[in-house]
Amino acid sequence: MVARVFGLKGSIMKLKQGSFLWYLYLDKLYCLLSVRNVKALVEYFHLLDVHHKKTLNGQYFHVLFYHFLHHVTDLTRNQITVVFNMLDWNTVGEIGFDQFYMLVCILLAQENHLEEQFIFRHSRPVFELLDLDGELKIGPDHLHMYNFLFNIKKQQLRDLYYNFDITGDRLLNYKEFKLFTIFSMDKYQESQKAEKEKKKEKAVLKKKLSQVNESQRESLLGIQPFESISNYNC
Repeated sequence: MVARVFGLKGSIMKLKQGSFLWYLYLDKLYCLLSVRNVKALVEYFHLLDVHHKKTLNGQYFHVLFYHFLHHVTDLTRNQITVVFNMLDWNTVGEIGFDQFYMLVCILLAQENHLEEQFIFRHSRPVFELLDLDGELKIGPDHLHMYNFLFNIKKQQLRDLYYNFDITGDRLLNYKEFKLFTIFSMDKYQESQKAEKEKKKEKAVLKKKLSQVNESQRESLLGIQPFESISNYNC
């Protein structure tokens, strides 16, 4: 319902090629930036911090934040507003570096198809971001609203509230949400393992075909000289 009010669609966010974030590397295991990348991000944050207060704030901060995300992603204006409200959950009108760093990691995780890994590794901060009302519980509307960031599929959402809503109140507390992240991570690892096995089988098949083709080629090369000599003697 909230997602409809904001006009949000289930489209997946993409980073714009050549933008600053495009060149940052997110560790695939822990979903964190390297020390070098963090230093570069700190410098970038300082450039955006025009008031030098170690936070992004001020009268024109909303405009600055919009242009930043518009420059590095394909998010719509409504989606950028939702992201801002998510980070500025206490409505103080400013965002610190920790929140900015979290946002960048979320964007990089989605760009690299590491959403399950990211949510699993950072389940507590993600839960706190989704807990819009500060009630230590999250509902379906919360997940729908931010689905363009975390890419949780419809079937996963159904499974989430059907299998992990232990209290039956259509809301998830942190323990229930954590169980979901563990389950999702297990399924993700299984799919990755199956994909690796499939690639391995394809590689073996390709190698065998290559060997057969090479054998046939050598066989033909062995026959041709014999045929040419026979024809010459005739």
